[in-house]
Amino acid sequence: MLLEGRGILAQVILQKQQADRSFYSQLYGRAINSYVQLLRNDSINTDNRRDILYNLGYSYKEVGDMPKAETIFKQFLEAGTPSPRHQQAYLYYAQALGYNGKLDEAQKVYATYQEQKDKVATGSSSGTGTRVAVAGKAEKATYRLENLTINSTGSEFSPAYFGEGLVYIAGRGAGGASTPNKGYLDLYFMPRRADLQAVSLLGADGKEKPLNNTAAPTNTNGRALGRDNYTRPTSNDSRTVGTYAPFEFSEGLGLESSRTSTTASAEVFSKELNTKYHEGPVTFSADGSQIIFTRNNYSDGRSRKSSDNVTKLKLYSADLKDGGWSNVQELPFNNDEYSTGHPSLSRDGNVLFFASDRPGGLGGTDIYVSRREKNGWSKPQNLGKQLNTNRDEMFPFVDDNGNLYFASSGRKPGLGGLDIYYVPILNGAVAGPVVHLEAPLNSPADDFGLITDGNRSTGYLSSNRLRGDDDIFRFIKEGSANGCRNLTLKIIDENTFAPLDSALVVVKARGEGHDQQELFTNANGEVNVCLEANNNFMFEVTREGYLAGTLGFVTSGFTDDKSSRLEYALLPYQVDTVEVMPATMSGGLANATDRVATPTLRGTVTGHTDKKAIEGVKITLRNRCDRTVMQTVTGPDGRFEFSLKVGCEYQLEASKALYGTNKSAIKKITEMSESKLVAADLKMLKVGDVVTLDNIYYDSGKWEIRPDAARELDKMVATMRKYPSLRIEIGSHTDSQGNAQFNQYLSERRARAALIYMASKGIARNRMTSKGYGESDLLNQCKDGILCTEEEHQRNRRTEFKVLFIR
Repeated sequence: MLLEGRGILAQVILQKQQADRSFYSQLYGRAINSYVQLLRNDSINTDNRRDILYNLGYSYKEVGDMPKAETIFKQFLEAGTPSPRHQQAYLYYAQALGYNGKLDEAQKVYATYQEQKDKVATGSSSGTGTRVAVAGKAEKATYRLENLTINSTGSEFSPAYFGEGLVYIAGRGAGGASTPNKGYLDLYFMPRRADLQAVSLLGADGKEKPLNNTAAPTNTNGRALGRDNYTRPTSNDSRTVGTYAPFEFSEGLGLESSRTSTTASAEVFSKELNTKYHEGPVTFSADGSQIIFTRNNYSDGRSRKSSDNVTKLKLYSADLKDGGWSNVQELPFNNDEYSTGHPSLSRDGNVLFFASDRPGGLGGTDIYVSRREKNGWSKPQNLGKQLNTNRDEMFPFVDDNGNLYFASSGRKPGLGGLDIYYVPILNGAVAGPVVHLEAPLNSPADDFGLITDGNRSTGYLSSNRLRGDDDIFRFIKEGSANGCRNLTLKIIDENTFAPLDSALVVVKARGEGHDQQELFTNANGEVNVCLEANNNFMFEVTREGYLAGTLGFVTSGFTDDKSSRLEYALLPYQVDTVEVMPATMSGGLANATDRVATPTLRGTVTGHTDKKAIEGVKITLRNRCDRTVMQTVTGPDGRFEFSLKVGCEYQLEASKALYGTNKSAIKKITEMSESKLVAADLKMLKVGDVVTLDNIYYDSGKWEIRPDAARELDKMVATMRKYPSLRIEIGSHTDSQGNAQFNQYLSERRARAALIYMASKGIARNRMTSKGYGESDLLNQCKDGILCTEEEHQRNRRTEFKVLFIR
């Protein structure tokens, strides 16, 4: 019995090692399966069980199954306070709760995470685990700031991306433009950001420097810091959302000597949106078809005031139609008694951040979040004390990576006035520490209204640091004080764990202006590369005889200068085997009239969906005995033919531009084979092909993957493995029965469930997107009001895979 017990223990240890190898190789789907099996074994000790739970929860998070991630991390934390090595469990649990809509719980757990992290940082907690580097340390990148030609002696601030241009807020004479609305802020537009030129530079020390040996502009008007020349205090001056009261220009302010644009002039953005009152800031949907903008409480030709006779700010939306903005609507959470403004939409358009001094806040103006629901916008929710203070937080902006930037006058550290901060956001909830941006992005003056890309490599911000009036500056990342991050990447065989030499590793950095690197692994299966700090990278790994793989690496958040190591496993390539077809079989090419005297390979290449012959396909046949290669190109009938040698195995490959390369293995023909003919009819996928999976059924009103549906999805998993470059859209369709809005929601969840299932099987998430079509694309006449049989409705309930990319 003792020996038997040792054998079971040894087996468990081996299983955990294999599961851990999948986990650290980022093969999270396989790791999930292994860890789930391990947790069913009662012989695992407490430490190993906690380690497994932590890795399992993280794996669920990475494949996007947040409900299961929440369950596992809750179970992990209920078992006791984690060691410093597992301290991130609080953060991941908070992120999962936020993603699942449990914002109050998420904020409480996140507060616990902050407390525990501070204890680890000060050494007040016990344990000897390695401290994990967390995002949120001071930025080490250096930036160059450019003072732009659109700036004048008035105020220009709060830019927003719109197509290739820039929409911003300004008063009279913005960038050479003119407006009859004296004393009011309007929206202006530079159609091409590329036309914006710099007139001077601001270095890392915050000092203005001439451009091309031209003297930098000087302050000639003597205005005090933080004061505009034509309005009562605005949202940036007073550090409140503002009330924007009418105010006429005063005489004798030296406007005659104001700066004017030396390049292309700005335009008034929209006559439909600009009124005689204040407009801005604004935000746009990703496709530019909708705008949400701030305006004084003014609609239908009349303004409204609060009970204390003040015109507050409100948020409005409008739609772009026929080149103009129409259908101006108030957002439902506006109120005449308090201000609501400074909107920022998430990239998917489903989450809206804004600033408000509405009752119930922490003091001053706070940042709130609202979510787009089936019937409109949800009730706003305060982002809580992790972000807001008892003073003013405003000017939110959310980037493509989910980082929320905002300005605050109440947070520490700060350089003075309004300073810019950022915090990671997940599904509208705070998901990380608040970070203060260092100089020159911040200064002792007011800094606010920052917009940027996901890597903060370039962007725009507003500041009154030069002459006291608000200007817009462009910033560009010049480098990092931390140099680059050394990374050793090791490529191994997934089955044998042996290192793989001569594997090609293509390194791609996110953002424009980065050249990709091509490296080959050495005899130890390793490549060494130094990666730019504070950026995201993608590695594409290929090797003859193996499925290609991709993995990512992020260089932000490190607090040490040590090298990093990463291991990645490639799966040996599995090709289809073409069986020898007896000449007596009917059908296809190898029928009774096709008897041949010598071994022969014949086939036809057709499209996967239309079944039509494909012309111009290059067919390559490699003899594995003598390594000779034969090639041919298909004609209009899509056919090909080769002579074979007895006793040799072959590899067949069909390739054509825009199609996926199809590979098959040809078994050897022996002297005693009844037939000498091999039929190898090939089907090829191309970009745009839509493959419908049969028998993908769901329970009524539900989206969970049933066992019968899983078997069909496994076929698509096999296809994804056969074509390692294949990228697809998973589309789910419903019939027309029931409520159309619910059908749309149901289809989105079903498509998402299919994506999560395939990701759990090891298919990289960046190769798949999901989309719900609801009842918008019926295959027959069974729309609302038409009587149809169940079979006719069933035809419309389908899951499809559209080929987005393949090679």
